[in-house]
Amino acid sequence: MALRLGDVVPDFTAETTQGTIKFHEWLGESWGILFSHPKDFTPVCTTELGTMAKMADAFKQRNVKVLAVSVDPLDSHKGWIHDINETQQCTVSYPIIADPDRKVANLYDMIHPNALDNMTVRSVFVIGPDKKLKLSLTYPASTGRNFDEILRVIDSLQLTAKYKVATPANWKDGEDCIITPAVTDPEVPALFPKGHRVIKPYLRYTPQPNR
Repeated sequence: MALRLGDVVPDFTAETTQGTIKFHEWLGESWGILFSHPKDFTPVCTTELGTMAKMADAFKQRNVKVLAVSVDPLDSHKGWIHDINETQQCTVSYPIIADPDRKVANLYDMIHPNALDNMTVRSVFVIGPDKKLKLSLTYPASTGRNFDEILRVIDSLQLTAKYKVATPANWKDGEDCIITPAVTDPEVPALFPKGHRVIKPYLRYTPQPNR
């Protein structure tokens, strides 16, 4: 059954390129990203893992742990990491799950038979410190993911978890936010002392509260 937003994500124990992990325990109090790959030594995936490696510090600064999964075995992953580092000029510092029995892939509904037989699609799961699913994205095998967008989503999720705001279309960290409809007009000055502007009664903007 597909995971839905707000569900507690399945826990699992798995072998990775950095040893055995118990997923929920490994996450601890951090946010997490779990992203899947159809197969080792494939061209688009190689660019994706390299891009994530180059952006690892940006995710770490946001208290986000990164975990990849591919259905190939551990020895294959280690050889692939060598290729990724060489071709993408990076150092893969995050663990990659070896999932040859497709245990994790099936737990997270990463196999879509109509898309790729028994290969995983390109799934992305963003998980909060409460172990609940905050966002999921699914890409076809032919389309590489936009990791700048995933980082942008993390910024939005972390902001809106703490403040009574939402983020508008194409929002980026540092830009004005939307005050949620649940906040009444009399509550606005105390909650948003930087001020606000009203476009419509239901569309009120305020400077980003944590900036």
